[in-house]
Amino acid sequence: MDSRISARALAAALGGWRGTGPAYESLADGIRLLCLDNRLAPSTALPAERELAAALSLSRTTVAAAYRSLRETGHIESLRGSGSVTLPLGRNDPGRFESDDAVIDLQQASPAAWPGLPAVIAEVTQDVPALVARTGYDVVGDPLLRAAIADRYTRRGLATDPEQILVTTGAQSAIHLIASILLNRADRVLIETPTYPHASDAFRRIGARLVGVPVDVEDGWDLERAAQTFARALPTLGYLMPDFHNPTGRTMTDAETAAFVDGARAVGTTLVLDETTAELDIDRRGPAAPFPDDEHIIRVASLGKTVWGGLRVGWIRAVPDVVRRLASGRPVHDLGTPELEQAIAARLVPRLDEIAAQRGDLLRAGRNSLVSALRRSFPEWEVPEPRGGVSLWVGLGAPLSTPLVMNARARGLALSAGSRFAVDGGHDRRLRVPFTAAPSTLERAADILRAAWADVRGGRSVDARVELSTVV
Repeated sequence: MDSRISARALAAALGGWRGTGPAYESLADGIRLLCLDNRLAPSTALPAERELAAALSLSRTTVAAAYRSLRETGHIESLRGSGSVTLPLGRNDPGRFESDDAVIDLQQASPAAWPGLPAVIAEVTQDVPALVARTGYDVVGDPLLRAAIADRYTRRGLATDPEQILVTTGAQSAIHLIASILLNRADRVLIETPTYPHASDAFRRIGARLVGVPVDVEDGWDLERAAQTFARALPTLGYLMPDFHNPTGRTMTDAETAAFVDGARAVGTTLVLDETTAELDIDRRGPAAPFPDDEHIIRVASLGKTVWGGLRVGWIRAVPDVVRRLASGRPVHDLGTPELEQAIAARLVPRLDEIAAQRGDLLRAGRNSLVSALRRSFPEWEVPEPRGGVSLWVGLGAPLSTPLVMNARARGLALSAGSRFAVDGGHDRRLRVPFTAAPSTLERAADILRAAWADVRGGRSVDARVELSTVV
C-alpha cells in the first residue's frame, strides 16, 4: 500500500462536496473528483468509515453508502483488514475522454497549436544532422535559445545576459526544480489562493508549508493579508502569477506590485513570478507595471500557452548565481531539454510578438462567445470578462462546484471544480471555465452546463456508469 490519507485531510480536500441530492452520492462524487484530479493517488488507503463520519459530521451509514457507491463504479476496493483503497482509473472512468471527439475537454486550459508551428518544425528538421552531432545532454540550455530569450527580456526593459537563463522542459519542470533546490521541508511559501494547482503540488511535495493570500476577480490581491503573511510567516519563497492570473484573469496594479516587492524585500523572501500567461493580452492594453529587476526575483515562463502545450520548452530567468545553483541540482530531475525542441523554440522566441497577437485574436473570440453564452444561460451567475489569460473564474452563487463538475462530466464535458485551485480548501462557489476552445465548442459546453446545473439545483444526479459508457 503506497499511502494513507487521514479523515481530517480528506475532509479538507473534499471542500464543498455537499450537493442538493442524496448526501452519500454527493460524498462519493467528491471522492471521485479527487481521484480524477489525481489528488488521491491510486493505492491510497481511505479513512475508516467511523473516522470519516466523525470528521464530516455524518452518520456512519452515509459514509458506508458512499464507499459502496465508489466500489460499484470501480474507484475503490475494500480489503479485509486493510480498509478501502483507491484504484487506478479504469477504461470506463469519467476521466478518460481521449477516444471520443464528441467529448469536450476543458480541464486543460490550453489553446490548439499555433498554425505556423508545422512550418517551423519542418525548417528545423532540415538541420537534424547538425543537431544529432551534439551530445544531447545540457542542463543549462542551447546558447542560441538562451540568447534569444535574454534578448526578449532586454527588449521588455529587463537587461538580461544569457547567463541569467536556464532552459527547462516546460514551466512545470522549472517550478519543480526551483522548489527542490531552493526549499527545505517545513519552509513557508506565500502563494495565491486560488492558484495554479500543479505549482502548489510541487511545493507540497517538498514538504513546504503553504500560506495563502487571497486574490479575487473584482478586488484583486488581498494586500492586508499579504503584509501579515510576510511579517508573521517570514516565507522563504513567494509564488505569484501577476499577469492574467490563472484562474481569475486578474493582473496586478502598480500598488499591488509595489506591495509584494516591498514585503518580500523586508524579510528576504525570494519571489517566483510565473509568466506563462503574461503574453496573452487579449484586449491589447499593454503590459502592466513590471516587477523590478531584483536578485531576489525569479521569473518562469514557457511556450505552452502561446505556441503549443506539446512543445515542452520553458525557462527560468534569475541572477547567474541562482542559475548555476539550479543547474548543478538539475541532474537529479533530468539531464536537459531535448535538442530538437530547443532548436524549434530558438526560431519561435524572436517571433513571440507576432504569435501572441494571433493567439490573442483566437482567445478573444473564445472569451466573447463564452461570456455571452454563460450570461445568457445563467443570469444568476457572476461571469467576468477578463482582459487576458485563458479562463473565466465564474461565481455560481452556491457551493455546488463539485457536483456540477461531476454531472457535466457524465454528460461529456470535463471541467475542474473551483476547489482544485484552492490552497487550504474553499472556492466551492467558483468554477473555472477555459475559453481556449473554438466558439462553437464553447457554446456546446454552455448548453451542457445548463442541463447539468438544472440537475444539480434540482437534486438530481446522472449515473456515471450509464452515461459515460457512451463517451469513452
